[in-house]
Amino acid sequence: MNLNIKYFGVLAEITKCSEETLSFSEGTVGELLAVLQAKYPALGTKDFQVAHKQEIVTKDTKITNPEIALLPPFSGG
Repeated sequence: MNLNIKYFGVLAEITKCSEETLSFSEGTVGELLAVLQAKYPALGTKDFQVAHKQEIVTKDTKITNPEIALLPPFSGG
């Protein structure tokens, strides 16, 4: 499956892109994160959440939708 991965904030700075398409065989969010951290080692040093089907998910979530977003902590005021 081809995943469309969107990066926001500092994560976009680390990856040097706001989104990319990645070929990924079926698996979990945790497995995807391992692939992304191998490609972008600095991701492993940042706190962020993953959205799948427009909901925040855990590493155990099975990927069934090609849209994934990596969201750093947001501050507001």
